[in-house]
Amino acid sequence: MKIENLMTEKRNPASMELDTLSTLNILELINDEDRQVAFAVKEKLIDIGRVIDIIQARLRIGGKLIYIGAGTSGRLGVLDASECPPTFGISDDKIIAVIAGGDQALRVALEDAEDNSTQGINDIAKQQVGKLDVVIGIAASGRTPYTIGALKEARNRGAVTACIVCTPDSEMEAITDYPIVIKVGPEVVTGSTRMKAGTAQKMVLNMISTASMVKIGKVYSNLMVDVMASNEKLRKRAKLIVAEAAGVDVESAEEALIKYGTAKEAILGLLTGAEQGEIKYVLQINDGHLRQALDHFMSRLGDEGHSKS
Repeated sequence: MKIENLMTEKRNPASMELDTLSTLNILELINDEDRQVAFAVKEKLIDIGRVIDIIQARLRIGGKLIYIGAGTSGRLGVLDASECPPTFGISDDKIIAVIAGGDQALRVALEDAEDNSTQGINDIAKQQVGKLDVVIGIAASGRTPYTIGALKEARNRGAVTACIVCTPDSEMEAITDYPIVIKVGPEVVTGSTRMKAGTAQKMVLNMISTASMVKIGKVYSNLMVDVMASNEKLRKRAKLIVAEAAGVDVESAEEALIKYGTAKEAILGLLTGAEQGEIKYVLQINDGHLRQALDHFMSRLGDEGHSKS
């Protein structure tokens, strides 16, 4: 597809007089256009859900989730992947982001890197992508050679492939198993896909990583019970999470964290009074799901009550 025919490259009728507007009017216009993004994403929730269900199933059996893209799209993938370990306590080799041009491209625009399809192939090879993995290509246009090369190589290696694009009928849509096509329409500044297209991609990535982590047991209620308490802010958050989930004061939560070591174990310890070894075992047989582990303990207590009666 020629670039002039891409939806993301069309001129937006609403912003034709952009350079004549007051500051406030520019902001109102951008805000009006941004509000349309959430509705465009909502139209594709079923498609997004299918991808999430595949991801959580693959993560459970040892697979990886790999984002790959160039420019803004690649940077958004890196942002999402890098925030998963501290938020959800997942290993940084389970959710990975690869950007055309490498780490330097995070800070410096290396736009020519997106034209190198061979590098996309090589980057997938470096990640040792296999049949258990899910690879998601991110590109507003759906035509980026680097990302297309990566997706083709991922498919050749047996991985499940998906894409997040903002242009219908793109090559990436055609070659992936699970395309997610968010039709955000033309940008306020023509072709500046860091705007609505980037916002849509960020929203979808938030959904994918968050829902996948919820499904594999990294969240209890709406609390991040696998938070990695690696700095003072996160240590305080862990205390508050334990206190909230177990219904105790912060001091008791802190003592439990010291005793048990993790938020999940501290919550179970406070709620059940079980020993740490048993807590670890029950969490293990329930795949780390705190709610299921609690149900296990409650069920056992119920059985013991019946036997005594």
